Amino acid sequence: MRNRLLILVGLFLFASVAIAEDADLPKPSGEGIVGKKAKLELLFTRSAKIEGGLTEGAAVAPDGSIYFSDISTGKDNGLIMRFDPQTKKTTVFAENSHKSNGLIFAADGSLLACEGADYGGRGVARWNLKTGERKVVADRYEGKRFNAPNDLCLDSKGRIYFTDPRYLGDEPRELPTRAVYRIDQDGSVHKVTEEVVKPNGIAISPDDKTLYVADHDNGTDKIDPNAPPPEQGVMKIHSFSLAADGAVSDHKVLIDFGEKKGCDGMCVDAKGRIYLSIRDSGRPGVMVVNPAGKEVGFIPTGPANQQQAEAIGLPSNVEFGIGKEINTLYITVDKSLYRIRLKAKGFHVQYEGS
Repeated sequence: MRNRLLILVGLFLFASVAIAEDADLPKPSGEGIVGKKAKLELLFTRSAKIEGGLTEGAAVAPDGSIYFSDISTGKDNGLIMRFDPQTKKTTVFAENSHKSNGLIFAADGSLLACEGADYGGRGVARWNLKTGERKVVADRYEGKRFNAPNDLCLDSKGRIYFTDPRYLGDEPRELPTRAVYRIDQDGSVHKVTEEVVKPNGIAISPDDKTLYVADHDNGTDKIDPNAPPPEQGVMKIHSFSLAADGAVSDHKVLIDFGEKKGCDGMCVDAKGRIYLSIRDSGRPGVMVVNPAGKEVGFIPTGPANQQQAEAIGLPSNVEFGIGKEINTLYITVDKSLYRIRLKAKGFHVQYEGS
């Protein structure tokens, strides 16, 4: 079974990304973050015969390989893929991802996945890399199914924080709100906050004292069939003080994108800077901000000033490598996976001290 799952799906170009050669693509910037020769490199583009969706949720494994979600829409099964930096080959890890979105590795080497709606698992699951076995960690809060878990992160105690918005799917809604939740080591589920309208990307600062959450209300959730046509809502980056017991306080809005599209997934580097995947057609790319929300760098992933409906190069998530690739930032964009070599070093709480 495992051999069947690890089907080689093809070799791809490893030279400069096609969009990076576009004259309209600005150069990356950021003192102490981006070098003069830094540029995007294409690693993977979808070849599987699945419809719609996008690549998402890049996560670095203990061996340095990068796992990511290839999300489809409708009844097509999504995939979990694995990119090997040593061989530069991409293989299928799971032929049915249960519509996984955000991924992260736990300290024990297991793969944690947020599984969405639209025929997905609607929960958080754990994968055993050796056996390919999947177990549900949590799919309910107070007996009611989650909307569509989207992205997740860990704190220093190994607790799981995840967002539960919804963007797709016809499943009946059971929970009355969208929220951020925490799963403790004993498996108990706790609501962290409802102060974010439509929570998406999530990360915790290296000192374990600040929780960052992206508010990405694009107006598409299919929750209320009688609702008026969707309109874009809140696009913000929130921060919360994070206590030792996992509770939050001192809510602040770091960034308000206004009418522009905001952030999807995010990660942090060793200096506490936050890397935000910005899906706005006017300036698509990875925005790097300091803990106060001030922009200190930008990595374009698509041409500027596009029409949103036809835009290319829209990023969805970001992740640093480990070991020799601690300076390499992986980015899921459209239906592809890219990477760029930086001066900054990534931070992964689950690998600290190992």
